[in-house]
Amino acid sequence: MQILASPHAGAILANYLVVGGGGSGGAGYGGGGGGGGGFRSASNILLSSGVTYTITVGAGGAGVISPTTGNSGAASQISGSGITTLTSAGGGYGGNYYGGSAVGANGGSGGGAALPSGGIGSGNTPSTSPSQGNNGGTAGTDGATYTAGGGGGGAGAVGGNSTYQAGGVGGAGSLYNGVYYAGGGGGGIDSVFAQSNGGVGGGGKGNVSNSTSSTNGTANTGGGGGGGGLNLGYSGTGGSGLVIIDAGVTASSTTGTPTLVGTVYTFTGSGTITY
Repeated sequence: MQILASPHAGAILANYLVVGGGGSGGAGYGGGGGGGGGFRSASNILLSSGVTYTITVGAGGAGVISPTTGNSGAASQISGSGITTLTSAGGGYGGNYYGGSAVGANGGSGGGAALPSGGIGSGNTPSTSPSQGNNGGTAGTDGATYTAGGGGGGAGAVGGNSTYQAGGVGGAGSLYNGVYYAGGGGGGIDSVFAQSNGGVGGGGKGNVSNSTSSTNGTANTGGGGGGGGLNLGYSGTGGSGLVIIDAGVTASSTTGTPTLVGTVYTFTGSGTITY
């Protein structure tokens, strides 16, 4: 805990970034990539001295072994007396080919789709208004030969659609102070073709065939996990989120061990802050 001799007086205008945890990819014959966590940033939060604000950092969705959909990430938020709670939703999970839902889930960004038995699968949309991210990609152009999942949506771009020999690329994340956050996970494929890349901003790569080669979303970026490949495909876990606050002054106290650079507090775990 950091303590100053006296608190700051009056109201303090702060910049913030709130990123939800990324969703995990689906698994099973070309699972969809997990969606990136919701991304919210602005410079209009008015904090009051002496008030303790609660910081919640969402976990990423857990990875899975086929055949099943992934798991959505958890929300991150800033809350406290006198402010409207600022919530960024967790990323949506990726769909899977059978044993679950081929449609990716809603989330901060939508999860990528898997190919359903009846046709091309659709990636799902963000669940928030105003939007905190983008849609996941669609799945499959040739279900008779190979099945591949769409990429998870990212905060800055939609997830890529899968093609004949490749899972969809994860959607790119968005920039905050020169760093990308909340990229989508790449879709998996049920063959040995090249892995699909995750979106810049922590998105994990998709799996190929029965390997364990899908990768997790990067911790504390809100990146989506990669989709799983064939019947023994493992999907990637979503990356945890984070919260950044910069009020131009140091706090009178914090909990949860945030890092401090200048006046910028970065929370990679839940805690509190008081100015």
